[in-house]
Amino acid sequence: MKHTVEEITLENGAKGLLVHVPDAMVMDVYINFRAGEYLVEREKWETPHLMEHVLLGANDEFPRARDFQAEVEKNGAYSNASTDVYDIVYETECADFEWDRVFRLLLVAITKPLFLQEEFDAEFGNVREELAARANNHYRQLGAASRKAYGLVAETDKDRLELMQNVTLDDVREHYRRTHTTDNMRFVIAGNIGRRRSTIMQMLESIELPRGERFIMPDEVVTLPKSPVAIHNSSVDTLYFYIDTFQARRLEEAELDALSVANAILTETLYSKILGTARERGLVYSMNSGFQQIKLSSNLWFGSQVSVANAPALFDIVIEQLGNVFRGELAEADIAAAQAYVIGRYQRSAQTVASTAGGYTGRYFFDEHVDDYYQYPERIQAVTKQSIVNATRAMFSEGVGGLGLYGSATTKLATDLNAQIAPLWEQSRAE
Repeated sequence: MKHTVEEITLENGAKGLLVHVPDAMVMDVYINFRAGEYLVEREKWETPHLMEHVLLGANDEFPRARDFQAEVEKNGAYSNASTDVYDIVYETECADFEWDRVFRLLLVAITKPLFLQEEFDAEFGNVREELAARANNHYRQLGAASRKAYGLVAETDKDRLELMQNVTLDDVREHYRRTHTTDNMRFVIAGNIGRRRSTIMQMLESIELPRGERFIMPDEVVTLPKSPVAIHNSSVDTLYFYIDTFQARRLEEAELDALSVANAILTETLYSKILGTARERGLVYSMNSGFQQIKLSSNLWFGSQVSVANAPALFDIVIEQLGNVFRGELAEADIAAAQAYVIGRYQRSAQTVASTAGGYTGRYFFDEHVDDYYQYPERIQAVTKQSIVNATRAMFSEGVGGLGLYGSATTKLATDLNAQIAPLWEQSRAE
């Protein structure tokens, strides 16, 4: 979707992006505060999540949460919020004709919450149900346990259900007071900005929040677990697995681009080297890979669900195909096909105002970096065989990584499969 991006810094310390999409029929607003679970003691882990739930409730203008939601949604608008380890994000999407009304309501919710005890009690029950439901997401449970095993800030939903009993309404109010300040606020607003720019800036400049600080990300230092993660669940007949590997630094833009192409080559299509080969042999239905960054390190992962019987054969394919990458055994035609796929997927991801805005939020809220959407194809086309080899090998070069299993996962099976993939970290360092 054709658009332009402007970064603005307000006098009250808030910063953000205005994404102008000419002739857009909707407006999307994302407001971020660095206010996640890493800022509270473990015993109070669920405080940010509970705060996010109660904040979009009763406020100075609406005595009950239902009244507020009815007013927001009366013309089909949408509002929601989400909490993770690092951030809380409030969002809304509405028709273009009522952008100012809905935007103002979101700002009222953020600045004038009442934090009523009865709504806290109700949302406490709703959060409990949410966490209990998420316990059925086996990838999620394995991912949280793996993060924790590597020394990152994380808790499983099972532990969160226990820890939430320690949170009081006073904890929620104090966390709000500490984190919801203008200096800690970042935003991405997308739609037909045009002549509305000055009005939007005035509304954000006059937001009734105090000054404060933009909290820095935690210094999470990745450590190698003494043993692979193995979570046994007798009700699950298959294995859910993640193969993780870490590098103790942030990646350069060119390295990120190279890993994007590497992932496309390895897992992202039915003709990819790992997934395509495994599908041809009837070993697995789907498989994914990806990468992410935190303050001090970067992570590359591979994950899937596979039967116990097929796991060793699937892991052999992973080892073989990654070994080919390490040795530079990549056909130029495969690289070109992967580049075309990555560019097409990227452009396809910006078909709506929401998806266009969403393409900027993750990186901007993380480190205030603004990607140039229109430069991305050129960047991907600049990826070479050697850059793919270098970036992939580097992710395994420090020897920090291993296996996590969930389901029919015995300690012996986890040990055996972890030993099977161990040569990956040795091969990456071979000349």
